[in-house]
Amino acid sequence: MFADNAKIFIKSGKGGDGHVSFRRELYVPCGGPDGGDGGRGGDIIFEVDKGLNTLADFRHRRKYVADSGEPGGKKRCHGADADDLIIKVPEGTVIRDDETGKVIADMSNSNQREVILKGGKGGLGNQHFATSTMQAPKYAQPGQAAQELWVRLELKVIADVGLVGFPNVGKSTLLSRVTNARPKIANYHFTTLNPNLGVVDLEGTSGFVIADIPGLIEGASEGICLGHEFLRHIERTKVLIHMVDAAGVEGRNPLEDIKAINAELEAYNPELLKRPQVIAANKIDAIYVEEGQEHPVDMLKREFEPKGIKVFGISGVSGQGLKELLYYVNDLLKTVDPEPVIFEKEFEPQLHAGETLTYTVEKEEDNVYRVEGPKIEKMLGYTNLESEKGFQFFQRFLKESGILSDLEEAGIQEGDTVKMYGLEFDYYK
Repeated sequence: MFADNAKIFIKSGKGGDGHVSFRRELYVPCGGPDGGDGGRGGDIIFEVDKGLNTLADFRHRRKYVADSGEPGGKKRCHGADADDLIIKVPEGTVIRDDETGKVIADMSNSNQREVILKGGKGGLGNQHFATSTMQAPKYAQPGQAAQELWVRLELKVIADVGLVGFPNVGKSTLLSRVTNARPKIANYHFTTLNPNLGVVDLEGTSGFVIADIPGLIEGASEGICLGHEFLRHIERTKVLIHMVDAAGVEGRNPLEDIKAINAELEAYNPELLKRPQVIAANKIDAIYVEEGQEHPVDMLKREFEPKGIKVFGISGVSGQGLKELLYYVNDLLKTVDPEPVIFEKEFEPQLHAGETLTYTVEKEEDNVYRVEGPKIEKMLGYTNLESEKGFQFFQRFLKESGILSDLEEAGIQEGDTVKMYGLEFDYYK
């Protein structure tokens, strides 16, 4: 069975405890401390496996716990580090914190492997705590605690074009005709329960990937009839093809169908309506127009083409109009950002793992302040400040951690400069 979401529990390994022991050998009656350090706990790592296309494996196993590091031993023996636990997921999987719904990682494009939870550091053995006044320390450092988290995995297909429409309007037939995909086709509602992907090869072009999104219904944005499971697959697409039954074989009104689908897209994610759209009025070979009646395709053109939405009359069965539709869609793709749609990080598990956030806020000179701290440096290393969402994520961190409040207490004013590890920001409320 196709599965595109799952909830799982992940836990990194605890660090091994440091050891307490003393050197005891013949002719060495007062040997010093020789307790070894504990080993590092295993990390939880997510890795893309291009051979996977579903999250079905996570339906059977919901807990993933990495091994703990081994404790240190006598004679300064270091405990063995635990193996990392690698969790394989299909490309396009978005990992979210289950409690807040915020994005932890998007396993797509260049992000093929990411450490989500770090294993605990091993504790130091008592050999490290000997001093001139304490030559026989009888204590060692315990291993660092493990980190744990409930996460939700969502698989969002990676395609250039999304094919949307009510059930049984011919989407699967179109996909099977213009690509190498072979979806199951039958004349009943929700015959397609899985998103199907196909590659469209057009002469003189590089082609594109099209996704047949299972038929939507009114209320899909509220989760009715698997609505959320279907809608999430549209979020990465750059162009939308609305397919409607122009012949009204099942008594549907194509104009009302398009309005209803757009209403569901807007309710789920308003950004979807900002993407280029094109209408494919299907089944024109089955249209019968009585004298004096307006042709359904002409009606759609009159309604939508003044709004910049092109309408094509097509037949998925005979192939009429398909070439013109596909070349137009290919041209539309040239007008959008070629980079794939990526979901920016919104949640960093390392910052919610119970570790104390330490930092310093100093006034370096007039109108210039410096902020430093290990977690701040780490965050700057993995946050994409060039993107709007990445910068907003960093701003939220500064606010929630209290750094902005401390800057204000230090006397910072609007327009002053904040320096952080080679980066400079202007401060504005």
